[in-house]
Amino acid sequence: MMHAAYSCVGVPSAPTLSLHGSGGAHAQLTRARVVLNATNSTSDLQTDNSAAASTSLIPETLEEMEADTEFQQTAARLQRLGQAAMTREEKQKRQRSLDRIGVPSFGAMVKESGGISMKRQEAAILQLNIGLYCNQACSHCHVESSPKRFEMMDRPTAEQCVRLMQDGTGSVTTVDITGGAPELNSQFKYLVESARGLGLEVIDRCNLTVLLEPGQETLAQFLADNQVHVVASMPCYSPTNVDQQRGHGVFDRSIKGLQVLNAVGYGQPGTGLQLDLVYNPNGIFLAPAQSKLEGVYKEELQQHFGIVFNSLFCLNNMPIKRYVDYLQRRNKLEEYMQMLVEGFNVAAADGVMCRNTVNVGWDGRVFDCDFNQQLDMGMRKPGNSSEKDMTVFDVGSLEELTGRSIAIDNHCFGCTAGSGSSCQGAVA
Repeated sequence: MMHAAYSCVGVPSAPTLSLHGSGGAHAQLTRARVVLNATNSTSDLQTDNSAAASTSLIPETLEEMEADTEFQQTAARLQRLGQAAMTREEKQKRQRSLDRIGVPSFGAMVKESGGISMKRQEAAILQLNIGLYCNQACSHCHVESSPKRFEMMDRPTAEQCVRLMQDGTGSVTTVDITGGAPELNSQFKYLVESARGLGLEVIDRCNLTVLLEPGQETLAQFLADNQVHVVASMPCYSPTNVDQQRGHGVFDRSIKGLQVLNAVGYGQPGTGLQLDLVYNPNGIFLAPAQSKLEGVYKEELQQHFGIVFNSLFCLNNMPIKRYVDYLQRRNKLEEYMQMLVEGFNVAAADGVMCRNTVNVGWDGRVFDCDFNQQLDMGMRKPGNSSEKDMTVFDVGSLEELTGRSIAIDNHCFGCTAGSGSSCQGAVA
């Protein structure tokens, strides 16, 4: 089993873009500006000293997408086949790669391991993916977010999510808000304030560059005022690696975003404002041990940029969507699946996040995890497996979901290899 050395530099270049959406860059930029303007109130448009006004990253992101050959190929296939057909095809590719190396499916591996029950426990985390719109188009993104994705959670769905928070306060402790760039969704602040009003911890999965988008000048202070736990994407302390994976100029903007967060107290001793960073490999290998890489990150970011943070989460790349496209085009899917299988860790399988997390999509559909959401593996209504996916409007209380079987498939090897991988980092 291969692990990265305790460094985030000097690894193979990242996969290129493979995104959904249609229309030229100019048309997409026009729509993007409409979305940005719609998410901000008049007070949000006032500039303060903590986050100087900046130009939007979106035009540059759209230009990179338009120039990317692999994106164009995937967009053409999407238009020809449709999303459902492409998802089925992706599943078949993973299974065929396992067949060729002669290893069992994930479900069979779990059974052979013995003692692992893939059943849901009480929900402790309510994870809300409130939209796929994003100012970036990262090459590893398992939800395929970009400025060309306009799927957004609406107010009725957000209100039902709040009702579930209220009903689930006996077991639910955390509301984990993700996207896309969730801060660009019009329901973001409503969900944050509602959850904090119930005494729940709120996690914002932040791409950092959103803090510098026009209209988001007061975002950092809003997060601090509500004591939101920020989990920020930062796949390396090297400009080259970050920009390869996340787009040209993203590293510099991410550093500025971290400095803005530090300025309002995030990561600083005694403030209680938690700032964690997320690393994921920039190549075909598993994430290293968090404890080893965290020290390197802290030293590099402090020494060169004066940045402080609390913890580093190390996540494996999941073999789905953009990343599986990258592997398949380079004839590396079989190699990567074999690496995940060889790294299968019973302890990691026993601690997977889907046991105590309920995931809700932007359209209100309910899933075991964010990865299942992207593969359309939704929870089904009891008693009829052929019926449409369950939505938040079908759930009276999160307690009803306890004891249900978790939907699994071969992509789950990504969460159980090595130290394991979850939205909260390593699990074993």
